[in-house]
Amino acid sequence: MLYLVATPIGNLNDISLRALETLRSVDIIASEDTRKTGLLLKHFDIQKPQLSFHEHNEERAGQRIEELLKEGKSVAVVSDAGTPGISDPGFTLVRRAVNAGLDVTMIPGPTGCIMALVLSGLPVHSFTFRGFPPRKAVGRRKFLEIDKDSPHTLIFYESPYRLADFLRDALEVYGDRPAAVANDLTKMFEKVERGTLSTLLASIEQSKLKGEYVVVIAGKDKKDRHTEEQ
Repeated sequence: MLYLVATPIGNLNDISLRALETLRSVDIIASEDTRKTGLLLKHFDIQKPQLSFHEHNEERAGQRIEELLKEGKSVAVVSDAGTPGISDPGFTLVRRAVNAGLDVTMIPGPTGCIMALVLSGLPVHSFTFRGFPPRKAVGRRKFLEIDKDSPHTLIFYESPYRLADFLRDALEVYGDRPAAVANDLTKMFEKVERGTLSTLLASIEQSKLKGEYVVVIAGKDKKDRHTEEQ
């Protein structure tokens, strides 16, 4: 059986009993970063062999995991934090296992995009998760343009090194929409800033940034769409 196991995004107490039970029972743990996962396993006194599985060896490691599953071994896949497959390796392995007729299941748990969405105060009934945008400005603007007329709340991940540039481009493409920026979710210094893209940009430009950020942006307002159509 292949298990995709969600792990804490910050606070280790968020790990589920079922996740711990699974990690203790499988034969092998496939980890995005064996060192980081090693710290998690040590904290919960779990001793299991690890296999490196990340974006740079996804094809080769995926083939090895498939072989192990066909041998009757059980494998748990974990990312550095959160849910495997959500802006982390996992999708290709699930597809590989499904195509091979192998059993796959998931141990659900933390994911930063959903937590940020709920805490943003923006509509949650319909949303689009867009993951990490392109690093370069031209590609980033084209990426943002795709959802310019979307009515759905938009969710993005961004690094501290490009957050200001991202907000600047989002402001240019979408206009000054309501938005929220979340950082250090579930940790001691958890922070969610809410406002408009312009006020958030002004705040970010004056702050020291670190860690991974989640940006939530309101979808296009129906009144705005109606005005443009006229």
